[in-house]
Amino acid sequence: MSNLFCQQVRHKAKGFLNSQNRQFSSRRTILTIDSNGIARVQLNRPEKLNALDLEMFEAIAKQASDLKQDTSVRAVIISGNGRAFCTGLDLKSMSGSPMKNVDRLLERPSGYSNDEDGIGNLAQDVGYLWRKLPIPVICAMHGMCFGGGLQIALGADFRFSTPDCKISIMETKWGLIPDMAASITLRELIRADVAKELTMTGRVLDGKEAEALGLVTRCVADPLQEAERVAKEIILKSPDAVAKAKQLYQSTWVAPEADCLEQETFMQRQLLLSWNQIAASGRNFGIYLPYFQRKDN
Repeated sequence: MSNLFCQQVRHKAKGFLNSQNRQFSSRRTILTIDSNGIARVQLNRPEKLNALDLEMFEAIAKQASDLKQDTSVRAVIISGNGRAFCTGLDLKSMSGSPMKNVDRLLERPSGYSNDEDGIGNLAQDVGYLWRKLPIPVICAMHGMCFGGGLQIALGADFRFSTPDCKISIMETKWGLIPDMAASITLRELIRADVAKELTMTGRVLDGKEAEALGLVTRCVADPLQEAERVAKEIILKSPDAVAKAKQLYQSTWVAPEADCLEQETFMQRQLLLSWNQIAASGRNFGIYLPYFQRKDN
């Protein structure tokens, strides 16, 4: 190696991905981050089938907000403890101080966005903020995934489900609409007529039908194991390229064609000849340089 290259390596080494195992717990969620940078967020209210009370909303939004700031994290896996992923809103818990709770859920911005122009309220941000993370977010679904629980899952980049998981856009059962960012997430996955039918009827699907319709990425016997497998495969790639791929598709999926082409070129210029792009290319030739932490831009 040349002296110049050695100097560059020593300089970059300060920012290389090098995590330690970490764990953070609250009454409603458990977060662990392993040494590879894979974060695991577990909804932890099993006695209530992980139904969403106000404390659960706050805990999920905080986890998403905190993980967005941690550049050592390479992927997130969301799962539910117990017999279900999440059965939606816990109406009983909200009935104690209904107007106060509703005001907190609907006030905008929620305070968790980390952006000056935060656009979501608390109810929306438990699903929407996962889209803002520049890393893959994978949801492992089992048991039941109803209403708000499904809208959290829809905020992930991939959803793996058991074939027998019960899934429903259930809000019309209570005279409501799905207002937790479903108007953004559903349009990328299914046709408008299908979204309307599932919303207006509130009917319950199994995982296989949800997969056929596009709500679920893949049905597998063990969604958590599949999520782990995919996360470990993705973290072998450049974190910058992974972040740009997510940003590209989310910013252009329903945008005009000219905007799509412009965004492709703009993002590619940001990647070309960067350290992580060179490191990724080198792996094709048996040269394994470590990746540098992703750039949030």
